[in-house]
Amino acid sequence: MVKTTTPAQYALILIDMAESQGCDRQALLAGTSLAGTGISGIGARISDRDFSVLVGNALRLTGDPALGLNLGLRLNLSAHALLGQAFMTCRDLSQVIELFLKYYHLLAPALHLEYEELGDRCVLTIVSSPAETPLDFGFELICGAMLNTLRGLLNRSDLQLHLEVPYPAPAHAARYYEVFGGDVRFNCVSGRIAFRRDLLPTPLPSSNPALRNLYENECARLLSDLEEEESVSEQTLRLMRKLEGQYPQMPQVAKMLNLSARTYRRRLESEHRSYQELLDQVRAEHATRYLQNTRLPLSSIAYIIGFNDTSNFRRAYQKWTGRSPADVRHER
Repeated sequence: MVKTTTPAQYALILIDMAESQGCDRQALLAGTSLAGTGISGIGARISDRDFSVLVGNALRLTGDPALGLNLGLRLNLSAHALLGQAFMTCRDLSQVIELFLKYYHLLAPALHLEYEELGDRCVLTIVSSPAETPLDFGFELICGAMLNTLRGLLNRSDLQLHLEVPYPAPAHAARYYEVFGGDVRFNCVSGRIAFRRDLLPTPLPSSNPALRNLYENECARLLSDLEEEESVSEQTLRLMRKLEGQYPQMPQVAKMLNLSARTYRRRLESEHRSYQELLDQVRAEHATRYLQNTRLPLSSIAYIIGFNDTSNFRRAYQKWTGRSPADVRHER
């Protein structure tokens, strides 16, 4: 079983940033599979574990609390490799977003996003992100990369974003306002990134439909290869997120993944996960979205999520998220 991976270019840029601050390369690579081979042996992707260890080393050695943000701001179109090249061939920003939503797992297989067009905004909600990476580092990385990529595509160095940050304001909060603008809110229930909807029809000067089709076909091939390498946990989460309101029992999920129930259970155990844990994670994600984005009564949300009793749903949601449904709804 191959673990989820990160584009090697992200790791190489992080190493370059840390070395420019005086960090020793061997200390940066300590604890990773690259410690013995060095970066000369790096392939197109590295394991999420290696990237997580590298991030931890870089944070400790640089002492830079905004390292995730600064790394995100270094991730331009070329850093996103094939997908970045595909973005440039799109007709307009709307087509870029469409392509991104289909293939962003090439950039971060463990990331799960949801996209909505609400009023005058396009909103990306971060449903889940790689568990090995610190929450603040990961969120800053995603937001910085999104901003830098949009600015590059639109040739708009003044572009700003609306952010809802899923943790309290850090000591370097002023840096958020400096980079993203004044529309930043901390300690929110979910991480969200939004930009103006009227940007979607913006034409891109490098549009090339024929080349775009070639790039998309290659993106589809690469994504298919990655999905074959996904852990059983990730395959389960991806499957259940698509079956919203229909939460099958463990034997049914095993069958959908072409595994026997016994093999499925053993694979999950080897990944230190359980079916119930994965089910609760997905139900919590779905419930949170309903609480934040709809006016459905709590009894209806409870029923959709699989509870006949509202009180039981309240207790379960509190256990899953550490917050009450009422608190989440009031903070939206």
